Amino acid sequence: MWSNKVDRKDGKLAMAHLYVAFIALLLGGLAGLLQVLVRTGEFQLPGNIGYYQILTVHGVLLALVLTTFFIIGFQFAGLSRTAGTLSSGVRKAGWIGFWLMTIGTAITATFILLNEASVLYTFYAPLQAHPGFYIGLTLVVVGSWVSGFGMFTHYSKWKKTNKGKVTPLLSFMVIINMVMWLVATLGVAAAMLVQFLPWSLGFVDTIDVLVSRTLFWYFGHPLVYFWLLPAYMVWYVIIPKIIGGKIFSDALARLSFILFLLFSIPVGFHHQLTEPGIDPTWKFIQVALTFMVVIPSLMTAFSLFATFELYGRSKGATGLFGWFKKLPWGDARFFAPFVGMLFFIPAGAGGLVNASHQLNQVVHNTIWVTGHFHLTLATSVILTFFGIAYWLIPHLTGRVMTKAMNKLAIVQTIVWSVGMFFMSSAMHAAGLLGAPRRSSFSTYGDAPQALEWIPYQMFQAIGGSILFLGIILILIIVINLSFFAPKGETDFPIGETAEQAEKTPAIFENWKLWIGVTIALILFAYTVPFIDMIQNAPPGSKGFKFW
Repeated sequence: MWSNKVDRKDGKLAMAHLYVAFIALLLGGLAGLLQVLVRTGEFQLPGNIGYYQILTVHGVLLALVLTTFFIIGFQFAGLSRTAGTLSSGVRKAGWIGFWLMTIGTAITATFILLNEASVLYTFYAPLQAHPGFYIGLTLVVVGSWVSGFGMFTHYSKWKKTNKGKVTPLLSFMVIINMVMWLVATLGVAAAMLVQFLPWSLGFVDTIDVLVSRTLFWYFGHPLVYFWLLPAYMVWYVIIPKIIGGKIFSDALARLSFILFLLFSIPVGFHHQLTEPGIDPTWKFIQVALTFMVVIPSLMTAFSLFATFELYGRSKGATGLFGWFKKLPWGDARFFAPFVGMLFFIPAGAGGLVNASHQLNQVVHNTIWVTGHFHLTLATSVILTFFGIAYWLIPHLTGRVMTKAMNKLAIVQTIVWSVGMFFMSSAMHAAGLLGAPRRSSFSTYGDAPQALEWIPYQMFQAIGGSILFLGIILILIIVINLSFFAPKGETDFPIGETAEQAEKTPAIFENWKLWIGVTIALILFAYTVPFIDMIQNAPPGSKGFKFW
């Protein structure tokens, strides 16, 4: 049976994760604001702060710390709500994972702030950071594993005590996401422990750059889906309840998550299309596998808008788009995620450009790619995370969101959308003109094309400034919901499946099958090219004793 409320002790565990996530949002957002100001050429960083130093702070805190902490906190709360109160052992694992990640974050941040690790969140070799940077990130990954195994244990316990029953949909989705995360982070852990740490500690003189980048992007692409799938959980399971409708199809939702698991990991080469040393045939194969992920994305869009239309029709809507007017536009819990869904339409189109071998040649390593990430993670995902906060935080703290806070949340969503429209549009346009990714004005100010890029850098600064205002607004709301909102009961909304939906097939929870297929796809996509990289490594990297 589902519990109507997350257990108080489980809530404290979830809230601890959320507090760290929003602190990371503030610090990372401030670094992002400084970045866009520097790129105008009219602003100089104070003291001896370096541009790539704040760029690394921005990437690590927002792309890795904010997302990982928020997602794990949300998923623990979701499991407690749908699969019952966490056992003391699972809760202990959650706290161990939390402190490992927090300590790792503190270590990593320390060396970035000391300017000993200005290597961006991708930490590409041959850029080298202080060993503390790699140790800190390794602790973050290991901490997430400990939390993940706690989630697996809780899920397994539910299955044993509810034999023959279909797992709650949200719990199923959480486990899919953590399985994907565990498999994907094996790549980055291997790169850290076997390559970067021995190299940074001076045990070896060289590093195989191609292998290190391949291991990173083996992790880096499913990282995008680790961000995205919690948003999908909300769109599939939470939003139908918020609007007063039903989940269109439990089976369709589960199938889409299984397909994301299968096709999100063995596709890292589409981030390496311009790199030598990888056979073009294997690049083509992984590009083809990348495009397979369009299928569950379109399934999701169909399912969501079917839910909206069925709800609207039940309220008397007529005509092709009459249901659109029936949606609860004044409810920030719905409005923020829905705007995120709308932004995902151009974000998905940009992703197709990035993954296409021919079109990628035009935009590769330009600021277009940065604009794409800001549409996917910084808009679709983050707006959905904000929508989660509007009901999850008061649910966990025993408070209620007032009408004033709801109105402020609506304003925050609009402010964020306007800011991102300016900034991301300018990034995409400048990218098409060849403006480089990750670069400051001082590094390209003498380029012949630089004058063409300046107006777009100004628009980026305008957009970034508006976005920072959006960060201030969301922090005001989060602080209010955490400490000052009126005491009361807030629901943790879980949707019910429509009566006419087809029964969920049992095969969807055959974990041996789906994990086996995932491993088979990974081995197929990576074994031969990986062996080729090692056998044909450049002379310098062959001296790397660990291969």
